Amino acid sequence: MTTANSYGAHTLRLKALSVYRELMSRQALLTVFATLMLAMALPATVLLTLDDRTWRDVAIWAKPLKFMLSTAAFAATTACFIGMLPKAIQTSSKVRRLAWAVVITSSFEVGYISLQAALGDGSHHNVSDPLHAALYGLMAVAAVGLTATQAVLAWLIWRHSPERDTVFVRSVVVGLLLAFVLATASGFMLGGQQPPAGVGLPVVGWHIGQADARPAHFLGVHAQQLLPLAGWMLQRYRVSHAGRWLSAIAVSYGLGWLLLSLWARP
Repeated sequence: MTTANSYGAHTLRLKALSVYRELMSRQALLTVFATLMLAMALPATVLLTLDDRTWRDVAIWAKPLKFMLSTAAFAATTACFIGMLPKAIQTSSKVRRLAWAVVITSSFEVGYISLQAALGDGSHHNVSDPLHAALYGLMAVAAVGLTATQAVLAWLIWRHSPERDTVFVRSVVVGLLLAFVLATASGFMLGGQQPPAGVGLPVVGWHIGQADARPAHFLGVHAQQLLPLAGWMLQRYRVSHAGRWLSAIAVSYGLGWLLLSLWARP
């Protein structure tokens, strides 16, 4: 059993290393940044268990940890999709600026949220004085800038990808555009409506039965991964009329987001 476990762990490490090298070849800056976010999540997890302070009845390090993990996934996914572009475009100044936009906006958000947690204070909806109000406003600007990178990437892939007529590439373009539109819209909803206090559902912290825009925002942000996953499965298993299925999935996804948004209204 021990030998089998060791072999399994070794195989997993090799696969992880292979994925890391592939992402580095696609976009090194975003890959390093995603790795840094994952590394930062480790001490945040320790602090989550050791620091008993709360903010609005929720462990104070829960939000920084969730943002670190979400940012790591966002950056790694962006790096992965940049690799769909021709090499000359991957290394262009336009893509470098896009990558830096992801890093700068995400770093500001994670940094401010973590700083406020360390100080025992909240970041979101904290307008207790002009400084905090200004920083909260900057968070909104950074969030829009972050999601806008996905619209730019969608345009680059649609314009330059040699396989743009495939179902998977179309699913990536649609997923990135939905991430921009839906995440931005639900982000403004969140900005104007503070979620209920308290722990809520395990891990995510959402509240069922109360007005909470976070599920809609989650669906918006992760269209970046979920729509391409659907497209990959349609293409991988050669589903008949895959293009129609992709359209149906995208429409259903948008309707699901709309229903969650309407449910979140107070």
